[in-house]
Amino acid sequence: MASSLDFKILLIGSFSIMTCFVALALDVNPLQDFCVADTSSPVLVNGLVCKDPNNVTEADFFFSGLNVAGNTSNLVGSVATPVTVALVPGLNTLSISLVRTDFAPRGINPPHTNPRASEIMTVIQGRLRVGFVTSNPDYRHITTVLNEGDVFVFPQGLTHYQQNIGKGKAVTLAAFNSQNPGIITIADAVFGANPNISANVLAKAFQLNRNTVLELQGRF
Repeated sequence: MASSLDFKILLIGSFSIMTCFVALALDVNPLQDFCVADTSSPVLVNGLVCKDPNNVTEADFFFSGLNVAGNTSNLVGSVATPVTVALVPGLNTLSISLVRTDFAPRGINPPHTNPRASEIMTVIQGRLRVGFVTSNPDYRHITTVLNEGDVFVFPQGLTHYQQNIGKGKAVTLAAFNSQNPGIITIADAVFGANPNISANVLAKAFQLNRNTVLELQGRF
């Protein structure tokens, strides 16, 4: 029968091995100078396959156009210009990206989440009300007003929004700690799912009349 000391040694050893595997699984740091994305590769991985370093050029690390205002003539009055690995292959494995967002007067960036990244946002022009909601069970609404030069942070995965409360246009620039932060717009995901989520489910979840749910689904 194994002694208590033997059991402790076995337990510590097992924990050390598990920790090693967990550390490897969570390691997102690059293991080489760069891993420029090869978007033509048919291989599917968590990220994108590396291009042959000998074929890498300066164009793989370059993007031009964030000085150009986006077209905000849409229902919400805002538009995002993201700079992710899809546009800059050299971002692959570097865990960074950014986005310019333009707002028409009274425009909003509707409630949404970024499932794979936290966000740090700077107001370049205008005046915005921003906020995010903490998780269950508190659902605390953290909100403030930002002016030009102000910075605000949105934690990963939490529902957040921005609203232009100034008289003119507004512009923000935000950075993410992911090459592909993702975006889930709450209204689109709930009422615009394809195929639809059952109207009965949504009616009970949102405490709405079923016909109201059907109307909302029709809009999205």
